[in-house]
Amino acid sequence: MIAETVCSAVSAAGLGIAAVTAYRRRFLTAARIAAYSLVPLGLVLTGVVDWLADTAFSPTAWAGFGLLGLAWVLFATTRTVERRRGGTRKERRAAARAARPEGVAPAASAPSLGQGSGPAARPATARRGEDDFSDIEAILKKHGI
Repeated sequence: MIAETVCSAVSAAGLGIAAVTAYRRRFLTAARIAAYSLVPLGLVLTGVVDWLADTAFSPTAWAGFGLLGLAWVLFATTRTVERRRGGTRKERRAAARAARPEGVAPAASAPSLGQGSGPAARPATARRGEDDFSDIEAILKKHGI
Protein backbone atom coordinates (compact mmCIF):
# COMPACT_ATOMS: atom_id res chain seq x y z
CA MET A 1 0.00 0.00 0.00
CA ILE A 2 2.79 2.40 0.87
CA ALA A 3 4.70 1.49 -2.31
CA GLU A 4 1.70 2.48 -4.45
CA THR A 5 1.43 5.80 -2.63
CA VAL A 6 5.13 6.55 -3.05
CA CYS A 7 5.04 5.66 -6.75
CA SER A 8 1.99 7.86 -7.29
CA ALA A 9 3.66 10.77 -5.48
CA VAL A 10 6.84 10.36 -7.55
CA SER A 11 4.78 10.35 -10.75
CA ALA A 12 2.84 13.44 -9.71
CA ALA A 13 6.04 15.30 -8.81
CA GLY A 14 7.63 14.30 -12.13
CA LEU A 15 4.62 15.49 -14.09
CA GLY A 16 4.76 18.80 -12.20
CA ILE A 17 8.42 19.23 -13.10
CA ALA A 18 7.59 18.34 -16.72
CA ALA A 19 4.88 21.03 -16.75
CA VAL A 20 7.31 23.66 -15.45
CA THR A 21 9.89 22.58 -18.02
CA ALA A 22 7.31 22.83 -20.83
CA TYR A 23 6.34 26.30 -19.57
CA ARG A 24 10.00 27.31 -20.12
CA ARG A 25 9.63 26.14 -23.75
CA ARG A 26 11.92 23.13 -23.42
CA PHE A 27 9.41 20.71 -24.88
CA LEU A 28 11.76 17.84 -25.70
CA THR A 29 13.14 17.77 -22.17
CA ALA A 30 9.61 18.11 -20.76
CA ALA A 31 8.41 15.13 -22.79
CA ARG A 32 11.36 13.06 -21.58
CA ILE A 33 10.69 13.98 -17.93
CA ALA A 34 7.01 13.14 -18.37
CA ALA A 35 7.92 9.74 -19.83
CA TYR A 36 10.19 8.95 -16.89
CA SER A 37 7.61 10.12 -14.37
CA LEU A 38 4.87 7.89 -15.83
CA VAL A 39 6.93 4.71 -15.38
CA PRO A 40 6.29 4.28 -11.60
CA LEU A 41 2.56 4.84 -12.09
CA GLY A 42 2.50 2.29 -14.89
CA LEU A 43 4.29 -0.24 -12.69
CA VAL A 44 1.68 0.24 -9.95
CA LEU A 45 -1.25 -0.12 -12.33
CA THR A 46 0.11 -3.31 -13.95
CA GLY A 47 0.72 -4.99 -10.58
CA VAL A 48 4.49 -5.21 -10.87
CA VAL A 49 4.96 -3.34 -7.59
CA ASP A 50 2.78 -5.87 -5.71
CA TRP A 51 4.68 -8.74 -7.28
CA LEU A 52 8.03 -7.18 -6.33
CA ALA A 53 6.86 -6.58 -2.77
CA ASP A 54 5.71 -10.20 -2.45
CA THR A 55 8.99 -11.43 -3.95
CA ALA A 56 11.19 -9.26 -1.73
CA PHE A 57 9.91 -10.86 1.46
CA SER A 58 9.75 -14.46 0.22
CA PRO A 59 12.65 -16.76 1.21
CA THR A 60 11.70 -19.19 -1.54
CA ALA A 61 12.05 -16.46 -4.15
CA TRP A 62 15.47 -15.47 -2.79
CA ALA A 63 16.59 -19.11 -2.90
CA GLY A 64 15.48 -19.20 -6.54
CA PHE A 65 17.43 -16.02 -7.32
CA GLY A 66 20.46 -17.55 -5.60
CA LEU A 67 20.22 -20.69 -7.73
CA LEU A 68 19.84 -18.60 -10.87
CA GLY A 69 22.95 -16.65 -9.90
CA LEU A 70 24.89 -19.85 -9.24
CA ALA A 71 23.83 -21.25 -12.61
CA TRP A 72 24.95 -18.05 -14.34
CA VAL A 73 28.36 -18.13 -12.60
CA LEU A 74 28.88 -21.78 -13.58
CA PHE A 75 27.89 -21.06 -17.17
CA ALA A 76 30.20 -18.04 -17.41
CA THR A 77 33.11 -19.97 -15.85
CA THR A 78 32.78 -22.92 -18.21
CA ARG A 79 32.58 -20.63 -21.23
CA THR A 80 35.72 -18.81 -20.10
CA VAL A 81 37.63 -22.07 -19.62
CA GLU A 82 36.40 -23.34 -22.99
CA ARG A 83 37.62 -20.20 -24.74
CA ARG A 84 41.04 -20.44 -23.14
CA ARG A 85 41.42 -24.07 -24.18
CA GLY A 86 40.46 -23.31 -27.74
CA GLY A 87 36.94 -24.69 -28.14
CA THR A 88 35.11 -27.87 -27.23
CA ARG A 89 36.70 -31.30 -27.12
CA LYS A 90 35.28 -32.16 -30.56
CA GLU A 91 36.73 -28.97 -32.03
CA ARG A 92 40.17 -29.65 -30.51
CA ARG A 93 40.19 -33.24 -31.85
CA ALA A 94 39.17 -32.05 -35.31
CA ALA A 95 41.95 -29.44 -35.28
CA ALA A 96 44.50 -32.06 -34.19
CA ARG A 97 43.42 -34.37 -37.02
CA ALA A 98 43.63 -31.55 -39.55
CA ALA A 99 47.13 -30.56 -38.40
CA ARG A 100 48.47 -34.14 -38.68
CA PRO A 101 49.64 -35.19 -42.17
CA GLU A 102 47.47 -37.83 -43.87
CA GLY A 103 50.19 -40.34 -44.81
CA VAL A 104 51.92 -40.50 -41.41
CA ALA A 105 51.07 -42.95 -38.69
CA PRO A 106 49.66 -41.36 -35.50
CA ALA A 107 52.68 -42.35 -33.39
CA ALA A 108 55.32 -41.31 -35.96
CA SER A 109 57.60 -38.46 -35.12
CA ALA A 110 58.09 -35.41 -37.27
CA PRO A 111 60.78 -35.76 -39.97
CA SER A 112 64.16 -34.26 -39.23
CA LEU A 113 65.36 -31.27 -41.17
CA GLY A 114 68.64 -32.83 -42.21
CA GLN A 115 72.25 -32.38 -41.18
CA GLY A 116 73.27 -28.94 -40.13
CA SER A 117 76.57 -27.43 -41.17
CA GLY A 118 77.43 -26.70 -37.55
CA PRO A 119 76.81 -23.59 -35.57
CA ALA A 120 75.81 -20.53 -37.54
CA ALA A 121 78.60 -18.08 -38.19
CA ARG A 122 78.20 -14.91 -36.20
CA PRO A 123 78.94 -11.62 -37.85
CA ALA A 124 82.09 -9.91 -36.74
CA THR A 125 81.36 -7.20 -34.20
CA ALA A 126 83.27 -3.99 -33.75
CA ARG A 127 85.90 -3.88 -31.10
CA ARG A 128 84.91 -2.24 -27.85
CA GLY A 129 87.34 0.58 -28.09
CA GLU A 130 86.35 1.46 -31.64
CA ASP A 131 82.78 2.61 -32.41
CA ASP A 132 81.20 1.69 -35.73
CA PHE A 133 79.32 4.68 -37.13
CA SER A 134 79.00 3.38 -40.70
CA ASP A 135 75.23 2.88 -40.50
CA ILE A 136 74.75 6.38 -39.12
CA GLU A 137 76.97 7.82 -41.85
CA ALA A 138 74.91 6.02 -44.50
CA ILE A 139 71.70 7.51 -43.15
CA LEU A 140 73.21 11.01 -43.08
CA LYS A 141 74.50 10.66 -46.66
CA LYS A 142 71.10 9.44 -47.77
CA HIS A 143 69.51 12.62 -46.47
CA GLY A 144 72.25 14.84 -47.87
CA ILE A 145 73.76 15.86 -44.58
